[in-house]
Amino acid sequence: METRKLGRTGLLVSPIAIGGAAFTYVNQAKDWDPWSDEGRRTVVSTIHAALDHGITYIDTAPAYGDGHSETLIGEVMKTRRGDCVLASKVWYEHDRQGVIDSVHSSLRRLNTDHIDILQVHGRMYQPAEVDHILNGGPLDALRELREAGKIGHIGITTEEPWTVMPFLSCDDVDVYQIAYNLIYQGASRHFLIEAAKADVGVVTMRTMTSGIFQREAQFLAPGWQRTHDLYEASLKFVLSDSRIHAGIVSMRWPEEVARNVQTIEGWQAPFDFASMPRLTFEVYKAEDGD
Repeated sequence: METRKLGRTGLLVSPIAIGGAAFTYVNQAKDWDPWSDEGRRTVVSTIHAALDHGITYIDTAPAYGDGHSETLIGEVMKTRRGDCVLASKVWYEHDRQGVIDSVHSSLRRLNTDHIDILQVHGRMYQPAEVDHILNGGPLDALRELREAGKIGHIGITTEEPWTVMPFLSCDDVDVYQIAYNLIYQGASRHFLIEAAKADVGVVTMRTMTSGIFQREAQFLAPGWQRTHDLYEASLKFVLSDSRIHAGIVSMRWPEEVARNVQTIEGWQAPFDFASMPRLTFEVYKAEDGD
């Protein structure tokens, strides 16, 4: 699989990343239980399959099942730590010591002595929370851990991309994980423009819209899915934006890994969606220029 440079980190990553959140959610309708013995074995097989297919970015967090996701990934890291870029998180509310303790616990669960990208884990940030992260202990702790070689790069995650724009002026924050997908494109009008200027790494969560677009289409346009795979369209949309370096995808079974890899194998984006018009007058200009 091709690789992309993750902004100024210099890390080379696969355009598809495997997300660890699904390794904690039970889905009875699909007979998926990662807490069962069979489910645990399947998770381990799925992670191995991802690495075998060239997916080199693994994202997890201690908040996923109170460490369960990290523990399952740690089973694979015992023998394949060198095959991937490993990303985990620490909750934004922690103080300095809380961050340090959390990261050391993650290291133990992941069976590694270092985590390549350690991200502040949050949904959206008010000014007081931005100040706490930058000046109240978390960033200082992450700097210390980086200097000690426990982590490689500092990142931050958000459901609302505009709320992390204040961090772009902080040289210590190299990687941003944002909600961005086919039906949630607000970041294209603000955050992604500035992120490209700062040359930071950008990874998407909700890459496949968390199934929301596909579920809505069942009611509004049931024929769409029969005409074209909406999951495939969602993945290709994100990977068609030159400002995005990797899209996180939840994959539960090895066959899902193979299907996602096959989707982009040999595929080239037909258009750079970084330049896609997103306002009416911009669309008119584009049409007039065709």
